[in-house]
Amino acid sequence: MAIAHLHRRLAAVARLLLGLVFLVFGLNGFFNFIPPPPAPMPAGAVAFIGALVGTGYMLPLLAVTQTIVGGLLLLNRFVPLALALIAPVIVNIVAFHVFLEPTGIVIAFVVLALEIYLAWAYRAAFRSMLASRAMPD
Repeated sequence: MAIAHLHRRLAAVARLLLGLVFLVFGLNGFFNFIPPPPAPMPAGAVAFIGALVGTGYMLPLLAVTQTIVGGLLLLNRFVPLALALIAPVIVNIVAFHVFLEPTGIVIAFVVLALEIYLAWAYRAAFRSMLASRAMPD
């Protein structure tokens, strides 16, 4: 009984931390209240960000997605859906920091670890998504 209680507590803490991260960074996409790093970014990172800006839609879409997912996680609503929606964003965050801008790699891996832990904690909700031969109802 104590282990199940601890597991629920850890999942709640992980959910709140991940929700807070994405709510803050999602809102920053609209209001730019987090100052940019003082050191210049590598050329590849600048080119990547420039390409996202150049689309005219990608950065606002990422900000909306992060804000909604952060809110859902903080409110404990539709958590498996929120985790599925944010997974490709997290993959890109990690890849960006591994390949283009290594200074933020620690928080990228913390976010990845939280996502993986929560996906495992909510694994029952993902079972039908992982069926090799799913049939329509």
